[in-house]
Amino acid sequence: MSGRFLTDSPLPFCGGCGHGLVVRNTAKALERLGVSPLDVVLVTDIGCHGIIDGHFLTHTVHGLHGRAVALAAGIAAGLPETKTVLVYVGDGGAVIGLQHLVEAAHHNFDMTVIVHSNMLYGMTGGQPSGATPCGYRTPSCPAGKAEPGYDLCQRVHSAGAASARRVIGKGDFSDVIVEAMTTPGFAMVEVMEHCSSYGVKHNPERSLEAIVRDAELSMEPLRNPVTKPFRIESRGEALSLLAIDPIDRRFRAGLDRRISILLGGSAGEGVQVAAETFARAAIAAGLSATKKGIYPVTVGVGYSVAEIILSPEPILYAAAITPDLVALTSLDGFKYYQRVITEMRSGHILMDEELPGPVTNATVTRADIRRPAGKRGAALYALALLARQHRLFPTAALVEESARGRLAGKLDISHLLSQPDKEDA
Repeated sequence: MSGRFLTDSPLPFCGGCGHGLVVRNTAKALERLGVSPLDVVLVTDIGCHGIIDGHFLTHTVHGLHGRAVALAAGIAAGLPETKTVLVYVGDGGAVIGLQHLVEAAHHNFDMTVIVHSNMLYGMTGGQPSGATPCGYRTPSCPAGKAEPGYDLCQRVHSAGAASARRVIGKGDFSDVIVEAMTTPGFAMVEVMEHCSSYGVKHNPERSLEAIVRDAELSMEPLRNPVTKPFRIESRGEALSLLAIDPIDRRFRAGLDRRISILLGGSAGEGVQVAAETFARAAIAAGLSATKKGIYPVTVGVGYSVAEIILSPEPILYAAAITPDLVALTSLDGFKYYQRVITEMRSGHILMDEELPGPVTNATVTRADIRRPAGKRGAALYALALLARQHRLFPTAALVEESARGRLAGKLDISHLLSQPDKEDA
């Protein structure tokens, strides 16, 4: 089938699969509505139905398993009402993302969800899903599913969906899709299908009508009172994500090659802010700089480490494979980088004097870092000491940078350094 909404390529489904019928009815509904393909966004989930992406001539977004509804909600919230947002999801993806489905219905996002309900996971071997009706047989459940499945239409209706309806996946049901797409707010159509590879084979004597009847799934439309669809209100001109304050180059660096620096400390001790401040100071001295932070989800406890790269040339590969310099301010950081330290064959490690002695071929220097700087200032102080010792860039740049931003008024790095170098441009 071809037309304004589909390519000329054959549909990519197994012979007899109900997904193809859903696609053809969707295209027919869009044709009847007279909308432009470029005014339609189709969001698909993981599953057999999702391989249709390349066949639609609309905008398409392929989501993670169970997350298509959440993606579509974000899209619908920001688009004007002249646009059409569709979601294709299987019964498996609908159950995996059931909370997304319920929340989208509850908030009344302006979107139409079409559930390809073939009552099993067709892409992974025919396992039953949470929406598989009681008694329905699959390869991994040959005696039939023992418990009832979720009634998806009833779930979204209870959550506040503007419209929810179940249809048998036979013939022309494009009028149901048209009705759903013209309903203001959240609408869902659950299309009951047989998987031609697994469902028909294991349930040869049962019609879709009989399965729906035996499962006591209603075919009646479910509607809630009309409410205003959810949209993000315009807040005027939005700030660009690329609107970054430029860093003036006011100093001159002494570094003539690319180096990588590892900073190891503890969560809650300002490690990431210190690394960012250090990188900005390097940029102010004319260098290119990158910074990558690593820390656990428990951001207030455990390790917090950073990888910094400095170079007089543009940095095209931002990874510290073999560190040149390492600064360690706490036992958490020491333990995190212990393996890296052991494998170092050269380079310099600066560490707080209270930390245990490492096994390494790198040069090791111990210093009193945490006591004079405190736990919140140790990371920046250690980096400042490395900058001074290896003449990476003037520490005056670091003093100036630390006096602004998130460290302003919190740390007097100039006092710790006593006499920061004065070399400037």
